[in-house]
Amino acid sequence: MQPAPSFPKVLPQDMDSSETPSLPQKIPTHIAIIMDGNGRWALARGLPRLAGHRAGTENLRRIIEACIEFGIKYLTLYAFSTENWGRPAEEVQGLMRILEDVIDRELQQLHDQGVQLRHIGRLDGLKPILRQKVLQAVEYTKHNDRLTLNVAFNYGGRDEIVCAIKRIIEDGVPKEAITDELISRYLFTAGVPDPDLIIRTSGELRGSNFLIWQGAYSEWYFTPTYWPDFDKEELRKAIVEYSRRERRYGGVISSGKEATTDAG
Repeated sequence: MQPAPSFPKVLPQDMDSSETPSLPQKIPTHIAIIMDGNGRWALARGLPRLAGHRAGTENLRRIIEACIEFGIKYLTLYAFSTENWGRPAEEVQGLMRILEDVIDRELQQLHDQGVQLRHIGRLDGLKPILRQKVLQAVEYTKHNDRLTLNVAFNYGGRDEIVCAIKRIIEDGVPKEAITDELISRYLFTAGVPDPDLIIRTSGELRGSNFLIWQGAYSEWYFTPTYWPDFDKEELRKAIVEYSRRERRYGGVISSGKEATTDAG
C-alpha cells in the first residue's frame, strides 16, 4: 500500500490576507464533524472504499489548517465509532493502518502548528504499538493551545455515558452530588466546552451516536458534500450559516427580548 502524500506546513502568518475568505464576527468556539461519505466518494469514482478513507484522511490537513486560520479553538472529528468494528475485517484493518500512517506523517507538523491532540473513546481493540503511538501523540502535544483536536476513535456516545456512570459509582459519589456539571467531568471530553456546531457531511440526517450528551444544544449543519470534498470554503459556508442562527438553549425570546423557557 502506497503511503498517502504529506501536506506542506502552512502557518497563518504565511498566508496572504487576500486569500482569507470573509467570516462573520460570530464564529463557533468548538466545531465537531461527522466525516461521512468516504466510501461513497470512492465508489462513485470506481475505487475501493479504502481509497475513499485515504482521501478523507488527506482532507484532515486542509480542515485543520482552515480551523486554525478561522480562529476555531476546538475541533472534534468522528473517525471511528464503536459500531465500525462490524465492518469487513479488511476495511477495519485498513483504517487502523491509516490512523498509524497519519500519526507517523503528521504529528510533528501538527505540534509545530500548536495543535493539541486528544483521544476520546476507548483504546481497546487497538494493537499495542498503535495504542502506544496514540498515547505518545497525546503526551507530546499536551501543552499546545492554538487548536485542541479531539479524535473520536473507537468512540460511541452511549458507551461514553455508560463509562462515566461506572466511574461515578466506583468513586462512591452520593446521588445528591450528581449534577450535569459532575457528569460532564466524567465524560471523555472533560475540560472541553460542548460543541457549538456539529457538521455532518454526505447528506445523511442522523446523529449516529456522536456526542449525545455534549451535543444537547448544539447547532447542526448537514451538507450533501462527501467528506473528501469538504474543503475550506465548505467549512466557511457552515460557519456563516451558524452565525445566522439564534441559539436559545431551549428558551424563546419574548416581545420584551427576555428569554423564557419553552420545550417547543
